[in-house]
Amino acid sequence: MDHALREFAEKGYGLSSINTICETGGISKGVLYHYFKDKDEVYLTCIGECFDSLTAYLNGHAVPAGSDVQSCLSAYFDYRLVFFRENPLYQRLFFEAVISPPPHLSAAIGECKAAFDDLNHRVFNTMLGHVKLRKGLKKEEVIEIFRQYQDFINATTPAEDMVLHEKRCRRAVGVLLYGVIAREEEGQI
Repeated sequence: MDHALREFAEKGYGLSSINTICETGGISKGVLYHYFKDKDEVYLTCIGECFDSLTAYLNGHAVPAGSDVQSCLSAYFDYRLVFFRENPLYQRLFFEAVISPPPHLSAAIGECKAAFDDLNHRVFNTMLGHVKLRKGLKKEEVIEIFRQYQDFINATTPAEDMVLHEKRCRRAVGVLLYGVIAREEEGQI
């Protein structure tokens, strides 16, 4: 699996090769195919490992209860950056999975990252629980808007620039939050 992880991280799904994975891992294709149906299944196993590890890491580095929104937001993205600095192969898999997944595997990748998506939802739900939203807005609507922002950021950020990606995500959430939080001054929109 380490050799498969490296192959997919370095070359992406499209350019990776089961032959190379087997050669570098010192195993026969027969052994690999005994455990995995095909290249897709090997790739999805690596993607699942990436998202499971990231989600476990973020769950283990929860922001202390009672943190203000800005501290919570900063800590969340800081922890993500630390994780990817410590796990550069996962960084490349993450980017391919969220920015340019193989189209035929999009639904399966969605299943692999479901726990991560749930974690994001909980983090933003918690952050929004500490603020008063503008009249007429609901937390679920704001979370959905953030998801749409993140999809846009994922589509417009070069896959090799994790720092830029996290900076853009952090900025988008900041703009979103401070654009939807009720203002105390009367008459401001």
